[in-house]
Amino acid sequence: MDFREVVRRRRMIRNYQELPVDAPTLDRIVQAATRAPSAGFSQGVRLVVVTDRDTRYEIAEVAGEEDYVARGFAPWVSKAPVHVVVCVREDDYHERYREPDKLQADGTEIEWPVPYWWVDAGAALMLILLAATDEGLAAGFFGFHRIERVKALLSIPDDVSPIGIVTIGHPAPDRRSSSLDRGRRSGVVYRERWGGSAL
Repeated sequence: MDFREVVRRRRMIRNYQELPVDAPTLDRIVQAATRAPSAGFSQGVRLVVVTDRDTRYEIAEVAGEEDYVARGFAPWVSKAPVHVVVCVREDDYHERYREPDKLQADGTEIEWPVPYWWVDAGAALMLILLAATDEGLAAGFFGFHRIERVKALLSIPDDVSPIGIVTIGHPAPDRRSSSLDRGRRSGVVYRERWGGSAL
């Protein structure tokens, strides 16, 4: 699929057919995520791929899917045949930037003006969404609030932080999010400087 078409078609899908995603397709999607940029090539992003039905249902329970369904939506998390839990280990960045080629002139680690581990996790997340679209599948992102329960369920180490779950599967008709009623905001891209001519 042409890249522009992939970007145009990508949207958050929250309902799936109960069909599995074949292993080679899933491998391609996950491998795409490993190509995300990484500050200093720290490679701190980690992915936990979950396809086991019982585990997916436990994640859905932790995610509060029952409340979501009670609001009139189709089951989302439990029906998705694939969950990719996007995680990041901040210490990988500090360890990398304490290596000789990354030390400042005074021999110390940089001051982090931005927590680039979160930036890298977002880049990997977007590649998963785009790769799923390119494969003709649907994907959606779920940011959960009960992080410690998810960590315990999936045996994620204490020093690794999950940021959320990308659900992947074959799309089923889903209810349009009311958030889309806001329309696209204009004036978010400026030329040369803030407030300059907008695209």
